[in-house]
Amino acid sequence: MSHVFHRNARVDPPMVVGGEGPYLLDAQGRRYLDASSGAAVSCLGHGHPVVIRAIEEQARRLAYAHTSFFTHEPMERLADWLAEAAPGDLTRVYFVSGGSEAVEAALKLGRQYFLEIGEPQRRHFIARRQSYHGNTLGALSVGGNLWRRAQFGPLLIEVSHVSPCYAYRGRHEGESDAEYCDRLIAELEQEILRLGPDTVIGFVAEPVVGATLGAVPPVPGYFRRVRELTDRYGILLILDEVMCGMGRTGTLFACEQEGVVPDLIALAKGLAGGYQPIGAVMVRQPLFEAIRDGTGFFQHGHTYMGHPIACAAALAVLQVIREEDLLGNVRRQGEALRSALVQHLGDHPHVGDIRGRGLLLGLELVQERASKRPFDPALKLHAAVKREAMARGLACYPMGGTVDGKQGDHVLLAPPFIIDAPHVAQIVDRLAEALEAALAACGETRMQAGAPGVRGFGGGEAF
Repeated sequence: MSHVFHRNARVDPPMVVGGEGPYLLDAQGRRYLDASSGAAVSCLGHGHPVVIRAIEEQARRLAYAHTSFFTHEPMERLADWLAEAAPGDLTRVYFVSGGSEAVEAALKLGRQYFLEIGEPQRRHFIARRQSYHGNTLGALSVGGNLWRRAQFGPLLIEVSHVSPCYAYRGRHEGESDAEYCDRLIAELEQEILRLGPDTVIGFVAEPVVGATLGAVPPVPGYFRRVRELTDRYGILLILDEVMCGMGRTGTLFACEQEGVVPDLIALAKGLAGGYQPIGAVMVRQPLFEAIRDGTGFFQHGHTYMGHPIACAAALAVLQVIREEDLLGNVRRQGEALRSALVQHLGDHPHVGDIRGRGLLLGLELVQERASKRPFDPALKLHAAVKREAMARGLACYPMGGTVDGKQGDHVLLAPPFIIDAPHVAQIVDRLAEALEAALAACGETRMQAGAPGVRGFGGGEAF
């Protein structure tokens, strides 16, 4: 009997015992192609010798020192590297242990910034529906996924949520990108005015929405319009690049492709590629100066922030990405994977949309393509896809609640940056087989329950 409190208390997951490149190995000797890098984390795959060597060497030199007493070389070098690579004047880096902590720190820093400059009335955040920003209470509050928020609602801070930039479902028929963008910006501005512009701290958003919507990029120009609006009202733009940043979309920072410089960026996941837990908030110089020249102290902190081994691992990961031109490979293989998905599944009766950027791609599953009607949530189609994919040696990231937190299913793909053409073919072939098997299984469930059959379920072919 396991004494581990697993995420799902009713499921005993397979025992993983090793990893090599883009593959994971379990205790029964089964190999899994890690087509989602865990949760878009393992950007270099598993067992990269350069990163392992950096961790070993740092552990021998210095394993831990508390940042209230000391700084240290790995943290300083990593901050230098990030500041040099970041757009604009994002020149200061506040290190934490993961993505939720990074978002939490950004929220608190935003509030303290306005206190430091004499605007204590600013207390509101605006975010977007169907977003995910982490599971600590502040991060969960700005997150807009109703299912994740529901049972903790009484504990959350009050946050306004506006429509996401989700063209597949949000854009009206015949509406251009520009017209859709106009409507979204007008909605955001209306909410700013409703709250009172001088009471809003910041607008929080993922440049490419990851877990809850399934790799949804914005329409062209959306974030430039957002940046103009936040500047007009003196509001901070806080971008959550925990999943979509650090090269995942083909540039080191996802916001580079939007042509904007936010006031704060939250980073994690691919920052150290899963070799160590680490996150960071990158901060524009004026915000840092307001703290430095005011109280001088950011009233926040964690025991393991700036951990020497984690910083050494992250620096090694970023150096490998640069030296091996893995951003170029993300763009090449991302386009190859997207093209292969479109070729094999683009006309599938239950694949409504294939979207994403770089090696962050999503497929939205629908019961009917013409109406975009989602499957009955009771079928748990996303769980069936995950189960069938694992049975075929493919680890991917299906999720439910895509449309509104309850309805809708999608599959997220975020393979390591090191994949090549054979891996792309394996991902598409195994996913296609898993999808058909899952649809067949869900079709049988519906018929056993007395519901009408679902068109195009494939009849449960053997694979």
